Amino acid sequence: MMNLLITGGAGFIGSNLIRHVIDQPEISKLVNLDCLTYAGRLENLDGIHGVHPRYAFEQVDLRDKEEVLRVIREQDITHVMHLAAESHVDSSITAPGDFITTNINGTFHLLEACRALWFDPATGIQNQAARFLHVSTDEVFGSLSSDDPAFTEASPCAPNSPYSASKAASDMLVRSYHQTYELPVLITRCSNNYGPYQFPEKLIPVVIQSVLAREPVPIYGDGMNVRDWIYVCDHVAALWSVLSRGQVGETYNIGGRNELANVHLVRMICDMLDDLKPELGGHSRSLITFVSDRPGHDRRYAMDATKISVELGWYPAHTLDKGLHDTVSWYLQHQVWVESIARD
Repeated sequence: MMNLLITGGAGFIGSNLIRHVIDQPEISKLVNLDCLTYAGRLENLDGIHGVHPRYAFEQVDLRDKEEVLRVIREQDITHVMHLAAESHVDSSITAPGDFITTNINGTFHLLEACRALWFDPATGIQNQAARFLHVSTDEVFGSLSSDDPAFTEASPCAPNSPYSASKAASDMLVRSYHQTYELPVLITRCSNNYGPYQFPEKLIPVVIQSVLAREPVPIYGDGMNVRDWIYVCDHVAALWSVLSRGQVGETYNIGGRNELANVHLVRMICDMLDDLKPELGGHSRSLITFVSDRPGHDRRYAMDATKISVELGWYPAHTLDKGLHDTVSWYLQHQVWVESIARD
């Protein structure tokens, strides 16, 4: 049985993960640790927060070492899924400090707390029934050219933004705790997520809200930066598979097998909104506006997810067309949620 800690559980991926795993029979208690920064919203967990008998909430900042240790000890945590991170690349360019302190120092505090609880000083043995899953990103690998093969788990890290550098550093720190202390860790690196509850600063929600407001839809550079897109529900299913059945000490790439240039993705969303909201007047593609590229903008990401498919039998269940349609429909039905965030 698991006493599972999910960090960042009030965020986009974290809230979808909690919804996916909360009723798994292996879980006796699920603790959501979140400091509720601008992107962490308890309304993302309506129907669970304060209601579900297995759920508990700890408003704690990972940068507070003593509070992190307290949570791990008092809640008797046996399993960790570590998602909490500063993740907005543009913000990391203008204000990188929070990315260093949260993504690196915060991960260090969490590792140290787990090591303290899971290590038996009498025997010198780690609790090998425990698991520490560190959730990372394809951005740690840097950029690919158009004809390069997709990233594998063996690809070297070559981060190009303060955000991706902070994630690569935390990845290496997690790995070192397995090599040095035998902490039972796993690492996942995933491609671009989309779906319900994504904070409106990200590309797909920005496009949806801009089209609804009949405002310019901004695209960096020439729009030909390529990303591999995965529906968030497929990602969280992969995370549960890795935590439950992955091999300790290993890294698993997670990808949607949906490589697409940003401009083509934006056009798909514009066309879907024209179909779903004909009262907008159509021709939403005309709102697309190319803006100056951001510094260090990686040209292409692509993930080879063969390992997780072969070893754990995981495959994405959603096509890009289906996932995007579901996402656009969700945002149309949840404008109150979007407006509440905009007010804050």
